[in-house]
Amino acid sequence: MYFRPIGRLAGLSAATIIEKVSTASCVLSVDVEDYFQVEAFARCVSREEWDQYPSRVVENTQRLLDLFDEERSMGTFFVLGWVADKFPQLVREIQKRGHELACHSFWHRPVFTLNEQTFRQDLRDARTAIEQAAGERIYGYRAPSWSITRKSLWALDILAEEGFTYDSSIYPIRHDLYGIPDANRVPYQIQGANGGNLTEFPPSTVQICGTNFPAAGGGYLRILPLWYTEWALSRLSQETGQTPVVYLHPWEVDPQQPRINAAWKSRFRHYTNLQSMEPRLRHLLRTRPFQPFRNMVQLTAV
Repeated sequence: MYFRPIGRLAGLSAATIIEKVSTASCVLSVDVEDYFQVEAFARCVSREEWDQYPSRVVENTQRLLDLFDEERSMGTFFVLGWVADKFPQLVREIQKRGHELACHSFWHRPVFTLNEQTFRQDLRDARTAIEQAAGERIYGYRAPSWSITRKSLWALDILAEEGFTYDSSIYPIRHDLYGIPDANRVPYQIQGANGGNLTEFPPSTVQICGTNFPAAGGGYLRILPLWYTEWALSRLSQETGQTPVVYLHPWEVDPQQPRINAAWKSRFRHYTNLQSMEPRLRHLLRTRPFQPFRNMVQLTAV
């Protein structure tokens, strides 16, 4: 691996940027949460009501696991602590299939709505639920709704203090809810204020006329044309230091999920092209090799 010092970029105390990582494959990641737990529906569905909704996360995650088995693809599953607590057998099934387990918070609250104390407690609760179910240590974290922004960069220090070794929460785009548009687009290392380092793995973006555009994940994978995703992945593979990060949620392969009467923008983002997500994903799995984040963390240590 080759490293180049970058000093302070985009408000991050980044010590080094990884200039070259494996370009042989993409990173595959799944945020394991149920359809009613998304932040877009938070105004309609309170967390106190979660138990009242028919859960579909086990069935949908199993569907993804079977698909990954069929296409011989491995990935990282960022599990919501609430899901791990309710369905520990699902955590063990993910582990049994050979995939990596990581943390997606406990209550799916945006980090920028928390303070340092409540974030640390939520992080510990989620890690405990996942590790107790799996019987193994986890090292990766992804914030709900990409909510480590300029308002919540303090969370990176807490992640390092709590023993996490990598994060994938900072989206280098401009968005109405999240993102740091001038953050690094390639993996980089962050020095914790109280010791410890984190490797940050941003979700994939392509740069057009100086502006970063999202690619190959979630609603962007569902809603944008497939040719755009193909073009973006091909372009990323040609750029130094770019290993595409593909992400999705189990509910995105479930066109039959119950409908929630939220605001029109939330409904558009959540329900558009649900029926096309699985075939699009299968196409990507058949045309490219995939790996979990843990492989990338090992590479950065070389």
